[in-house]
Amino acid sequence: MSELPLLSIVIWLPIIGGLLVLAVQKAGDDAVRWLSLGVAILTFLISLPLFSKFDTSIYQMQFVELHSWIPAFNINYNLGVDGISMPFILLTTFITVLTILAGWEVIKKKTAQYMAAFLIMEGLMIGVFCALDGVLFYVFWEAMLIPMFIIIGVWGGENRVYAAIKFFLYTFLGSVLLLIAIIYLFFQTGNFSILDFHDVKLTLTAQILIFLAFLVAFGVKVPMWPVHTWLPDAHVEAPTGGSVVLAAIMLKMGAYGFVRFMLPITPDASSELDWLIISLSLIAIIYIAFVALAQDDMKKLIAYSSISHMGFVTLGFYIVYLIYDRTGSVAGAAMGVEGALVQMVSHGFISGALFLCVGVLYDRMHSRSISAYGGVVNTMPVFAAFFVLFAMANIGLPGTSGFVGEFMIILATFKANFWLALLAATTLILGAAYTLWMVKRVIFGEVANDQVAALKDVNNREFFILGILAICVLWLGVYPAPLVDVMHPSVDHLLQQAVQSKLL
Repeated sequence: MSELPLLSIVIWLPIIGGLLVLAVQKAGDDAVRWLSLGVAILTFLISLPLFSKFDTSIYQMQFVELHSWIPAFNINYNLGVDGISMPFILLTTFITVLTILAGWEVIKKKTAQYMAAFLIMEGLMIGVFCALDGVLFYVFWEAMLIPMFIIIGVWGGENRVYAAIKFFLYTFLGSVLLLIAIIYLFFQTGNFSILDFHDVKLTLTAQILIFLAFLVAFGVKVPMWPVHTWLPDAHVEAPTGGSVVLAAIMLKMGAYGFVRFMLPITPDASSELDWLIISLSLIAIIYIAFVALAQDDMKKLIAYSSISHMGFVTLGFYIVYLIYDRTGSVAGAAMGVEGALVQMVSHGFISGALFLCVGVLYDRMHSRSISAYGGVVNTMPVFAAFFVLFAMANIGLPGTSGFVGEFMIILATFKANFWLALLAATTLILGAAYTLWMVKRVIFGEVANDQVAALKDVNNREFFILGILAICVLWLGVYPAPLVDVMHPSVDHLLQQAVQSKLL
């Protein structure tokens, strides 16, 4: 489809660019910033043909690259994307540009290392979405932890070391089970091809064990209840850019593992244990929303909100079996899976924007406490308009991207079970409660104190970043068809794999 190895370019360009940034750090912070921004923008532009040249009529992998890597173990450098993975590559390259801009004036120490960490992490995260070899996937999956560990540990808050170690240990230990499952599948297939893993015949016992291994590895990254406790700590201590990438992209990798590994490789175990995923998802949606209500730290509130919204994503993936049992068809289930994928992209925009908004306030007052603010609209009217827009999107207001995914998931859940849909829909009420409660106390009312009275509205750089995200949130909310059309053939094929028994 393409003579150029586009996937390799978008993986290795930011990694090499990050190393180059480290090499020229003596040229000064301004040179470092502009070089980093140039590499990020170039990577984003090169990634655009992945969408413009994508064939939306087929489910097969596209832009495939296959080279022998370690022949002795049949390990290959195998890359490719389908309608499920391609949108997240564009999301990654897009968010990285905004993250570089967000740290433009804020990061004053070790600027080169900061920018390089984000560029290297960008390439590794793209690698996760492209990899079609199990070992290659695992290498990218683990390697991306290192830059984020450094970002939190060096540029984070007072408890940054604790948060960084907790983040690393949770995600690393969960991934050990992923490696064991990949090695087991290698002995069943004779190679590490993820697509061959999809076709392997396994007993129910083997499927259940692999399912549980995948669930721990990917569930920690989502994160699902009860292995979610690392996320609020990581978000609170991470710098603004770290929080944006963590929420907008890293959480999506766990959910991506569900559709790339769990559903197609262990369909019988998924069918047997769908009640487990649905239960954990509903607990995340409802219980974590109540936890968010009790928060005074804005970052922590948005972090808990992310956990609640990601519960919607896992619910959308696993409601498929209830719909299939009830209707005998996967046609209705496609809406749930596509809604979950749209929700993942939408949440990338919305959560990233909300963390950037908190960063704007923190840069001025050095406080994330809701009680420290009040009446911000009086001194920062433009910022207040952005903040309210993203808050409305976070609670799923029609016309914003937050509505589309949640509506599709709830509609699909209704086809499976009315009571489950009713429970899931409570997030619309609870989400409105904690989000509007935060907006009321931070944005509206009288000016709370002298510090708020002295606040200055967003500058041109901040206006550009928030404005771009506002356009994305509204565009996806009004016209999601291009995104859904890209996903549809791949989702249909995934659902056929998900309900096809592989018992011997």
